[in-house]
Amino acid sequence: MTKPPLTLYLAAPRGFCAGVDRAIKIVEMALQKWGAPVYVRHEIVHNKFVVDNLRDQGAVFVEELHECPPDRPVIFSAHGVPKAVPAEAERREMVYVDATCPLVSKVHIEAARHAENGLQMVMIGHAGHPETVGTIGQLPEGEVLLVETAQDVATLDVRDPDRLAFVTQTTLSVDDTADIVAALKARFPAIVGPHKEDICYATTNRQEAVKAMAPRCDAMLVVGAPNSSNSQRLVEVGRRAGCGYAQLVMRADNIDWRALEGIASVGITAGASAPEVLIDEVIDAFRDRYEVTVELVETAQENVEFKVPRVLREPA
Repeated sequence: MTKPPLTLYLAAPRGFCAGVDRAIKIVEMALQKWGAPVYVRHEIVHNKFVVDNLRDQGAVFVEELHECPPDRPVIFSAHGVPKAVPAEAERREMVYVDATCPLVSKVHIEAARHAENGLQMVMIGHAGHPETVGTIGQLPEGEVLLVETAQDVATLDVRDPDRLAFVTQTTLSVDDTADIVAALKARFPAIVGPHKEDICYATTNRQEAVKAMAPRCDAMLVVGAPNSSNSQRLVEVGRRAGCGYAQLVMRADNIDWRALEGIASVGITAGASAPEVLIDEVIDAFRDRYEVTVELVETAQENVEFKVPRVLREPA
């Protein structure tokens, strides 16, 4: 039986970003240096395949620091942690390695600098997301106000409307954030923003590739985890950019083939914490069912690389 033809549009850039690559490397190098077990507070990145792979190598994932023995190294996830966490690790005299993405650390530094200048902070982000919790935790309680939507801006209760600054979570929708920033500036004309957009280059690049790809596709699949903010945003961006069916899949097993019946083209991308092996798995699943032609939709090239902390580059 002949297979039906299908065009697969493959977004570029897609998948791993420099911050995720560095965080995974940190866990692997820590295991090489100190042996197993090495403890990791929270998922190092939001991807089950990656976490399971590191667990098989000897990483132990925990939710809080008190679950870690004081005599084993602990790694903080790429999303960042409140200041209280490394302070507690130091109090317990633990060896710890901070795998916070340098672009998230930049937001932390910005928030601290504004606070030193006497400004109250507004954070644009998702409540409960580890990155938001980590950024809010850089400053004393009450010093950071969270807004999730442009509508939230109207109800903000600020200390002094002339002494405000804002930062954003790095994995948000570029377009949604622009709307919230506009609302903040309209209500608080004196509010101070970051020198450079907080949303990271990888988030922006992946969303731009999806915008270019989506109008060509009957359907779009984003390879990523349900708790991955940047992956969920890619689904939303795809729908808004004109793709009638955009879905998140963790891997090929999750594809709803019935929903794809009768289509001629599918766009494929992946969140910043999804490895290329899962994208290959999805492409292979399509090749099993269709006569596939792959077309690359490239909107940017990335060559960013972040160094791992010095403690891991030194001999044990």
